[in-house]
Amino acid sequence: MGRVEHLKISCGRPLLVVMAKEPRMGRVKTRLGRDVGAVQATAFYRFTMGNVLRRLRCDPRFETVLAVAPDAAVGSPQWPAHIPRVGQGPGDLGARMGRIMDWDVRGPIIIVGTDIPGLRAGHIADAFRLLGRYDAVFGSAGDGGYWLVGLRRTPRVLNIFEGVRWSGPHALGDTIANLKGRSVGFAATLTDVDDGVDFGALGAAGARVV
Repeated sequence: MGRVEHLKISCGRPLLVVMAKEPRMGRVKTRLGRDVGAVQATAFYRFTMGNVLRRLRCDPRFETVLAVAPDAAVGSPQWPAHIPRVGQGPGDLGARMGRIMDWDVRGPIIIVGTDIPGLRAGHIADAFRLLGRYDAVFGSAGDGGYWLVGLRRTPRVLNIFEGVRWSGPHALGDTIANLKGRSVGFAATLTDVDDGVDFGALGAAGARVV
């Protein structure tokens, strides 16, 4: 299993892992950038990431860890100093999330991203409650993907990300198929902003969704 001893993680609370990229122009929200421009896409990502981390970082119901990319950005001043952080490591999204789920820590793990303007701490707490009844939990993004995935991780950690077709309408279905009949619960449906259509749906406030 993965080793994360250098992180200061409490054993008494379930673990939320927030995956984030260092917010540098041309490296984040590139699909959105093709629609609205790289400057606006980067500003959206930076603003939304800050809001998400501010809402989640101090909630007493779970422990929050930041998994960042690239690994060299672990020490970047872009991140809140008081949130433990670790590099995501190499590979595609499935490989990186699989390693997180395999971390040598006790209890369930939930993974989310940072491009979900509507995400609140209550959504995470509700998802952890679902893991008391189900082997896995998902937060659907409404486009065939998902903004949240969580595993109970007992009696063993399942490799649920193998062969998933990412960034398309099959991601959720492919991942659920890998669960091979295990029980699945569903958290709230939220929008992760990937392109200009998603961005426009935020309305006049645009990225200023608090």
